[in-house]
Amino acid sequence: MGDLIVIPARFGSKRLPGKPLIPIAGRTLLERVVNVARQAARLADGIDIVVATDDDRIRAHAATLGVEAVMTAATITSGTGRALAAALARAIAPEIVVNLQGDAPFVPPSAIVALLRAARESRAAVATPVVRLGWDELDAMRRHKGDTPFSGTTCIRAQDGRALWFSKAIIPAIRDEPALRASTPLSPVLRHLGLYAYRLDALRRFEDAPPSRYEALEGLEQLRFLELGLDVMAIDIPPPPHAMSGIDTRADVALAEAAIHAAGDPFVPL
Repeated sequence: MGDLIVIPARFGSKRLPGKPLIPIAGRTLLERVVNVARQAARLADGIDIVVATDDDRIRAHAATLGVEAVMTAATITSGTGRALAAALARAIAPEIVVNLQGDAPFVPPSAIVALLRAARESRAAVATPVVRLGWDELDAMRRHKGDTPFSGTTCIRAQDGRALWFSKAIIPAIRDEPALRASTPLSPVLRHLGLYAYRLDALRRFEDAPPSRYEALEGLEQLRFLELGLDVMAIDIPPPPHAMSGIDTRADVALAEAAIHAAGDPFVPL
């Protein structure tokens, strides 16, 4: 029984309609995310890839990319729910489902491999990666949130790696920040990457439960797992070459193209 990478890709984004089809430096957002998944599949064993969508335009584009696509119900409101629907549509149910968000073109393939390894070795319901920000990166996130406050997610976790909370706000608050800046090059802020590995039963519990209170307030579906009392492991990974969150707005598209120009294009022809 193998594992599965699901790429949820909706057309009807409120802030950026049709974003899976939007070009970024000459390649569509979906093409870039599929390429990340394919690179990861080359590095790990027993992984299939499928795009989960509710729109024929995205399904047709996936076909041109040579990747399998499955149509999921338009009534599904979350990427996690769409990942479950795609997993249940398989002839053989996967043990672990990786939810690679369709708006995250800069996730390092090595992060997916590390996450799979952690999920396979852990009993946690969910595993997800985080990156500790340096002070310059934290300052950049603060500036970016001045214009787009709901772009980018932070996380706090226990010493054993269990996630305690996720937020669109920058957490934790930092008392006596100047002294801490002088003592260490890294801030205490963890930036969350939009990538998850779930056990199938955890996905079922998520979909069977109604949206939770703080999930609705923050707009973060992973909070439903925490509010259900399920363990979410936050796996520390090295900073990716392109230190950017997902693509949520037109401003993010411009930032993504600037990042590619500055740090190089992570797209690898396969």
